[in-house]
Amino acid sequence: MNGPQDLGGRDGFGPVSPETREPLFHADWEKRALALTLAAGALGHWTLDESRHARESLPPLTYYGSSYYEIWIRALEILLQRHGEVGADELAAGHMLRAGLRPERRLQAAQVAPVMARGGPVDRPVRTPARFAPGDTVRTRNHQPRGHTRLPGYAREKTGVIEAVRGVHVYPDSHAHGRGEDPHWLYTVAFDGRTLWGDAAAPGLTVSIDAWEPYLEPA
Repeated sequence: MNGPQDLGGRDGFGPVSPETREPLFHADWEKRALALTLAAGALGHWTLDESRHARESLPPLTYYGSSYYEIWIRALEILLQRHGEVGADELAAGHMLRAGLRPERRLQAAQVAPVMARGGPVDRPVRTPARFAPGDTVRTRNHQPRGHTRLPGYAREKTGVIEAVRGVHVYPDSHAHGRGEDPHWLYTVAFDGRTLWGDAAAPGLTVSIDAWEPYLEPA
């Protein structure tokens, strides 16, 4: 979606200032925010794609005015209410007023390490041939969904070259909204910097993105 998170190529936000020796957490509460988000995800109500979309759907004023983990907590509040685990009255009270819907899905401490190590693979069996091959020239569609997408705004209606074929993966544009996995071929597509940023691009700059097949058409 064209949400506040899609900042690539936008002016007016100042330079990117990466921190040297950046800590994992800037404050103790951020550790709890991460733990709460992972534990709540283990309830099984939503997918990773839905959780990403919840963060991207925050109002711009909230999104830009929040730190990284504040964004996580704002989105978690939305997800927990959407799926009936928490009520607005409980959020207002700041504590639980009734039992959750899925107490049997509680993530025990001993389960955390193996669950994190297992991850959530999204590659799926190949059932149809890939439409494109490395070296093919493609053009991204004018893809403007109102919902979730992994195609950044700056890379729409641009011509690039297939750099690699990554197999078949869950399609986030569908998965984020509970419409099933709808797996599609995934490609790495390389763009010349001038194609994306015009003459202002640094000489020799290339940008590679991962793009699902529905985002692409032959150039």
